[in-house]
Amino acid sequence: MGSWRARFAGDKSALPPRAAPRQILMAGLGGFVMMLVLAGLAENLGLALVLGSFGASCVLVFGFPDAPFSQPRNIVAGHFLSSLIGLACLTLFGPQVWSLGLAVGLAIALMMLTRTVHPPAGSNPVIVFLMLPGWEFLLLPTLLGALLIVAVALVYNNLCRGLSYPKYW
Repeated sequence: MGSWRARFAGDKSALPPRAAPRQILMAGLGGFVMMLVLAGLAENLGLALVLGSFGASCVLVFGFPDAPFSQPRNIVAGHFLSSLIGLACLTLFGPQVWSLGLAVGLAIALMMLTRTVHPPAGSNPVIVFLMLPGWEFLLLPTLLGALLIVAVALVYNNLCRGLSYPKYW
């Protein structure tokens, strides 16, 4: 019993260092601009462009733009593949508890297999099962939204923040 308790207690590592105030401000501003673009386009064009998982994508792409999970291929392919798996499992097996679990597990495995892991995209199958959308969900909001995130991240991180983004395609 003692060894289990020790595992759950953590290894007493120190907290990571706090980001510099300017980094914090610029990351928050990037998230604001990104969601303003998505929500503004959605409202003005009458398109579905906002997913809950996109907020988490903003945390990565503006807060941690150098991380592998924040690179364009991970954002676009991760969201696309996870939504595809969610829609396929929903279509093939219906909205069952076990098929939702299967969809999330398959999405994780496929992202790892293709080296396109984007943790926020892991929630896309859940969103699919909650919304019960049609296959158009794959293009709107998933693909177009992910592409817009990358486009804004490219402009914002390179021009406004002076960073070199992305690290790879």
